[in-house]
Amino acid sequence: MRDIIDLDRYPLDRPESPEWLALVARCREDLGQNGMFNLEGLMHPSVAQETANHITPKFDSESFRHERAHNIYFLKKIDGLPDDHPALTQFQTSNLTLCADQLQNTALMRLYEWPCFVSFIAAVMQKDALFVMKDALARINAMSYHEGQELNWHFDRSEFTTTMLLQAPDEGGEFIYRTDLRSDDDPNYEGVAQLLQGQDDRVQTLSLSPGTLNIFRGKNTPHRVGDVKGETARIIAVFSFFDRPGVAFSPEEQRGFYGRSA
Repeated sequence: MRDIIDLDRYPLDRPESPEWLALVARCREDLGQNGMFNLEGLMHPSVAQETANHITPKFDSESFRHERAHNIYFLKKIDGLPDDHPALTQFQTSNLTLCADQLQNTALMRLYEWPCFVSFIAAVMQKDALFVMKDALARINAMSYHEGQELNWHFDRSEFTTTMLLQAPDEGGEFIYRTDLRSDDDPNYEGVAQLLQGQDDRVQTLSLSPGTLNIFRGKNTPHRVGDVKGETARIIAVFSFFDRPGVAFSPEEQRGFYGRSA
């Protein structure tokens, strides 16, 4: 794995070593304070760019164009909220998506299936174990955002999200987020409304560099990607892990996410 990731800075191949334990502790601290942690340059930037170059033609010829109007919850209704409540403001999201079966024999797949990578993430997230998905389409996705496209405000449904930036755009494409806006006990609808109306002064912006691993708790931290500008697309990979083995979407779910089933 040394040819694709920086094992000198990030000793994922030496579990339980003092250096590995220190890295886990640092990531846990960042996660606790900010709701996320980043490993800048975990994948060698040259490998990230080579991967982006390799899959770019697939975006042009094989990808699923994801276009949808949605609110921050990805739900049609919220009990107790009128349809015109500002927390239910509608947004547009647009990107091109490649699935795992279109990313075979890439550095992304090698990293995803590397046991040391999964074990490290489980340790940081304080899980007994994590498992890769069985799903032939959903286990890894790559998304491309061209000029005018964006991923708009939303909460994630999963406990945490694992991404790696492969290519940054000429301008824009920042990761914009607001840590812990709601909790499992308090939906904070008024706070959500203030965020969507541009009235929350705790919104933060993060510009990632290619090869950076970003893991964040998106369930209670709303986030979006800023408008992409310029000729260079923003390309990012998303890795899916679960706390049980054998997870796969149904054919109906696959068609809803990707326009086809495996």
